Amino acid sequence: MAGHSKWNNIKRKKEKTDSQRAKIFTKIGRELAVAVRQGGADPAANSKLRDCIAKAKANNVPNENIERIIKKALGDSSSDNYETILYEGYGPGGIAVIVEALTDNRNRTAGDLRHYFDKCGGNLGTTGCVSYMFSRKGVIAIEAGGLDEDRVMEDALEAGASDFSVEDGVFEILTEPDDFSQVRDRLEEKGYAFLSAEIQQLPDVYNTIEDPELAAKMEKLLDMLEDNDDVQNVWHNWDMPDTE
Repeated sequence: MAGHSKWNNIKRKKEKTDSQRAKIFTKIGRELAVAVRQGGADPAANSKLRDCIAKAKANNVPNENIERIIKKALGDSSSDNYETILYEGYGPGGIAVIVEALTDNRNRTAGDLRHYFDKCGGNLGTTGCVSYMFSRKGVIAIEAGGLDEDRVMEDALEAGASDFSVEDGVFEILTEPDDFSQVRDRLEEKGYAFLSAEIQQLPDVYNTIEDPELAAKMEKLLDMLEDNDDVQNVWHNWDMPDTE
């Protein structure tokens, strides 16, 4: 199916160590702060903040942390200096990669990313070099255990979802970007808890890497990108092998 997110790729992010989880919390905190500075502290009137809060909850950020970040952002002008930039390139084995950064210094971020790609045998490209292979979609993942598939699918489609699938014990619900907040809110109202809920760049086609050495380099590239403080999201079309 075109625009399928490959739960195995997402699951990799969910299995981070505690130190890496702390970094994820910090990155989500920055996103929350920027959303508050740009649109105010009321989630009802700020859809971007509402989306960030949902993402934070799906990543197990405690409610008191979310509230503290929002309050602090109201009196902090430093987050005004951040801008969102998309970088595109090819990793080892010709894997297409899109990196979303939230940075206050685009020269630093571009230099870091170029270094990572070069070091791992890939190359950072120009805008548009791989994004045509991806589709922007809202992705909501719900653990399937104990839930009736037909009921979840019915609730998702009634809420406005565009697609529904099951993989590895997870219900995956896709939406158009403009419908994402509405679908997520309606499912939340029905009591569903999310493994993840955010807008992603989904590849139309996935590629495999047969060479173990190239696969190791691609894994290293992803680790380096995700470890960078400026990088908020990394999307790629590598059909990653299941490590379980």
